[in-house]
Amino acid sequence: MSDHDSRRTPPRPRNRTSMIVVVAAVVVVAAATTGVVLARERPGSSAADAVVPSAGASSTSVPVTEVSPSTTLSASTPASPSPTTVTAPAPSTAHPTTTARSTAATTRPRSTTAPAPAASGVTPPPVNAGFDYQIGGPYTVPSGVRVVSRDHDTAPAAGIYSICYVNAFQTQTESAGWWTGKHPDLLVRDGSGYLVDPDWDEMLLDISTAAKRTALAGIVDGWIDQCADKGFRAVEPDNLDSWTRSGGRLTRTEAIAYASLITRHAHARGLAVAQKNGLDLGNAGRAQVGFDFAVAEDCMDYTMDGDVPECQGYVNTYGAHVIVIEYASAAYRSACSRFGSRLSITFRDRDVTTPGSGSYQFATC
Repeated sequence: MSDHDSRRTPPRPRNRTSMIVVVAAVVVVAAATTGVVLARERPGSSAADAVVPSAGASSTSVPVTEVSPSTTLSASTPASPSPTTVTAPAPSTAHPTTTARSTAATTRPRSTTAPAPAASGVTPPPVNAGFDYQIGGPYTVPSGVRVVSRDHDTAPAAGIYSICYVNAFQTQTESAGWWTGKHPDLLVRDGSGYLVDPDWDEMLLDISTAAKRTALAGIVDGWIDQCADKGFRAVEPDNLDSWTRSGGRLTRTEAIAYASLITRHAHARGLAVAQKNGLDLGNAGRAQVGFDFAVAEDCMDYTMDGDVPECQGYVNTYGAHVIVIEYASAAYRSACSRFGSRLSITFRDRDVTTPGSGSYQFATC
């Protein structure tokens, strides 16, 4: 694909684009005033998406549950919108935090590259293991789970292989004021304001020059140090594919160069590094950046050439070191049927909520 081909985007709430400035400003003020880490809304969530496993209080272990094969699902995904520019919200002192995100893709050529080993000195997550995605908030690890991903502002799960989530390529909505106040030169701009991912109301970080990539890596490396100091075993840098939403202002080559800086630092701290989505990179994520494993969202919903699920593209590069996260029950069942004996696969609600929330959904195969 071209450096500037757009990937699919998740469903968007009605009238969300026209409210970007207002929503961003309100959330920034709320974060600055309360100090609360806010979980990101995932568009497109509904009760029809899946069977809800039994949910208890956050302090209670939730049994591993598999969605019944008889469950059906219907969902629609609109065409990808064009990048949006907005005037920067009022500065805030709130420090960046990280939360949940869903991704998208288009049909692409099938890769047949043999998987490469992980970097020396780091240990990727165990393969074909129970996995839980807790980036919306930590809670007692469900029975049978051996790997968990949590936000870098939280603690790793005791006795469990823990992956540290950081938003490395875009800002968090609630942290917009922190970025515009302290690092406005590190945000992508055009003639009318900062460039925003219209589905997540996040400004794109400007990785277009070596100097800016170095400056940004210095910030993200601080979060990675935090992950290592807390005892996480790996890091998950999100929004690797932000160049596809940049309207040509960023490129695949720049994303690879920036990701390489982050990965080298993480490896130096003894952390394995995940390629989060971004199948557009092909084998470059492993061969050039040095990613050790992959975290792939919704990869059963979309295909490569030959009607092969995108999940297979990650397997071609990383072998069994692939974690699959599905947000629709039909896709989850398909993933378990096709890859359940080899990969770590989980089913979550799109808001990645905690038990007791009313919308919490979790299963693993």
